[in-house]
Amino acid sequence: MLIPGTGDGSHPRDPAAVRIRPAAAGAAVVTVGAGLGLRAVAADGVVADGVAKYGGDALYTVLLLALVVLAAPHWTPLRAAGTALAASWAVELFQLGPVPAELSRHSVAARMVLGSTFNAPDLFWYAVGAAVGGLLHAAMGRRRRTPAAGDTPHT
Repeated sequence: MLIPGTGDGSHPRDPAAVRIRPAAAGAAVVTVGAGLGLRAVAADGVVADGVAKYGGDALYTVLLLALVVLAAPHWTPLRAAGTALAASWAVELFQLGPVPAELSRHSVAARMVLGSTFNAPDLFWYAVGAAVGGLLHAAMGRRRRTPAAGDTPHT
């Protein structure tokens, strides 16, 4: 039985929760690099543009997931992925109004964070990013909790 705050990652000051922060920060950096790299290597053409755009959408949510884990390392992978997905969808739905487009005209940073125009397929690709990121987060959590060969489980 796991007792909250004793190594199960349920308390923010728990060592298991604190150890995930460097991995989440690293994942955020790698995700930004992957997104920029995807844009840079995508050749001209409809297929390449689609791969870069929708791959970027998925990576956007993976980045948000890494930031959620960085801020709340004790959250379950499902809660963290759901929060990242909700934030991605909220930003996309915000694009139905005029504010993101106006901000994007004046700021590259706003364009990168908020986008400019609503695109319904983006909602699906955000879900893909949340699912993949959540699965990776869960797998990393299982790997951290798996005892090494020869270790005896604590009861």
